[in-house]
Amino acid sequence: MTQASKAATGIKGLDDILLGGFARGCLFLLEGSPGTGKTTIAVQFLLAGIKAQQRALYITLSETRQELVNAAASHGWVLGDEVEIFELQPPESVLDPDQQQSLLHSSDLELGETIKQILDAVARVDPKLIVLDSLSEIRLLAQSSLRYRRQLLALKHLLAKRGATVLMLDDLTTDVLDKTAHSIAHGVLRLEEVALNYGAERRRLKVLKYRGQAYRGGYHDFTIETGGVVVFPRLVASEYKGAAAVSALKSGIIELDQLLGGGIDQGSSTLVLGPAGTGKSLLVLQYAVAAMKRGEKVSMFIFDEELGTLLRRSKGVGVDLKAFIKDGLLSISQVDAAEMSPGQFSHRVRQSVEERGAGIVVIDSLNGYRAAMPEEQSLILHVHELLQYLNRRGVSTFLTVAQHGVVGSMQTPVDVTYLADTVVLMRYFEAQGRVRRAISVIKKRTGAHEDTIREFQISSKGLTVGPVLRDFEGVLRGDPTYVGPAGRIRED
Repeated sequence: MTQASKAATGIKGLDDILLGGFARGCLFLLEGSPGTGKTTIAVQFLLAGIKAQQRALYITLSETRQELVNAAASHGWVLGDEVEIFELQPPESVLDPDQQQSLLHSSDLELGETIKQILDAVARVDPKLIVLDSLSEIRLLAQSSLRYRRQLLALKHLLAKRGATVLMLDDLTTDVLDKTAHSIAHGVLRLEEVALNYGAERRRLKVLKYRGQAYRGGYHDFTIETGGVVVFPRLVASEYKGAAAVSALKSGIIELDQLLGGGIDQGSSTLVLGPAGTGKSLLVLQYAVAAMKRGEKVSMFIFDEELGTLLRRSKGVGVDLKAFIKDGLLSISQVDAAEMSPGQFSHRVRQSVEERGAGIVVIDSLNGYRAAMPEEQSLILHVHELLQYLNRRGVSTFLTVAQHGVVGSMQTPVDVTYLADTVVLMRYFEAQGRVRRAISVIKKRTGAHEDTIREFQISSKGLTVGPVLRDFEGVLRGDPTYVGPAGRIRED
C-alpha cells in the first residue's frame, strides 16, 4: 500500500507506526478510556486532512460543539469553517432561535433515526475524512448486540461508497468486552493510561489490528502536550545497518588508555560500575572532553545530578563545560525519571544522534533510568535495543551504574554487564589509614586489555591514574593486604 493511498494522521510518530497512516476509504476504531487522548488524536487527524485540501466532518454524540472548540483552542488550534461539526444535542436547545444544527437527543431516538441523521449530515457536507464520537452512545441505543452490529455494518458500507476515511471513537464506558466494532473495523488502535505509584501518569498505544498492512507492533509511549499528541515509536535496532568501528577513542590519560588496551572502540558501549563517589561520572567525562577537543559532538543525559552541580563540579577539576555548550559541541539534558517514560527517553536519544549528530552519548546513570521503568526485565530490553541502535549508528555510549555499598560485597540494582562491550570497575580500598580508589577493566569484547588493578586519584587537575598495584591483594573487596617487600609500603 503506497503513501498516496493513505490518509496521514497528523502525528509523525503515529504515521511511522502505521507506515503512512490510515488506508483511504476504510473504517478505523480508536478506543480507550476517557482521558487517554482520543479526541485530540481525532482533531489532529482532521486538521491534517484539511491541510491536504480534504473536507472534514466531526460527528459528536457525547461532547458539545463548544467543548470541542475549547479543547482545540487549548492546543492552539482554531476549528473554523474547514471542520464541520455535526452535534446531536438535547431537546432543550430547540428553544434557542440561534441554533443552526439538527436538534436531537440520542437517548430518546431509535438507533435507525440517529443513523439517518448522521448519513444526512454526511450527504450534506460530502467529507473525505469523518470522525464519529462515540460508539458508546450508539451501543446504548442499539440495546442488543445483533442490532448494534447490523447498524455498524450498514454505516460502514454506506460511508465506504462515498470513499470516506472514517475514524470511530469508543470510550469503553458501556461494555469493555464487546468486540463487535473490532471485527467490522479495518484497523483498531487502543490507547491506555498507566498510573504509577509515583510520578506522572504514562500513556501508551498499541495497534491491535490492521488488515492487509504491516505495522510496528507492541506498545508505544505517547504524551499529550500543548500542540497535540506526540507519539514515540518503539525503538527497533534491527532496522538499522551496522557501522564498522573507525578508530579507538582515547581519554587523554596514557595510563588509562593502556589499561583499556589502547582505548575504547568507536561505536561500542562502555559500562562504568562502582559505589557512589568513586569517580564514575568524572571518568566518563574524561572521554567526553577528549572527544569534544577533537571536534566531536557529545550528548549527556543525567538522571541523578542537578545540571548546576555538574557544571560546578566539572569546573572544580579543570573542565569548563559551559564553553563546550556555547560552542555547540555539548548538549546536556537533565532527565526527570518520574515524568518521562522510557519510550520518550529513547526518542530523545535518537534525536540527539539523528538531528544533532552526536558521536558520543552519556547516560548517567542507569539507576535513574531504572526508576522510570518499574519492571527490571523491561528495562533490560529497553537498554538492549538502545545500545544496539547506538552501536549500529557508530555512536560510542557510556553508561554508569551506582552499586550499593562502599567496600566489600557490592549489590548492583540491575545487571546489564552482559550487554555492554566494555565494563570498567571502580572501587574504594583502605591503605595506610586513607581511603583510596582503584580502577580495573573486567571485560572488553573488541580486543585485549590489562588485567591489572591501578590506583587513581581525583584532584583539581582532574583524574590521575597511577601504576599497577602490584604489592596489594584484596583491593577489589576493599580489604587489601600488603604483600610487597618489607619496609617498602609508604604514604604517597
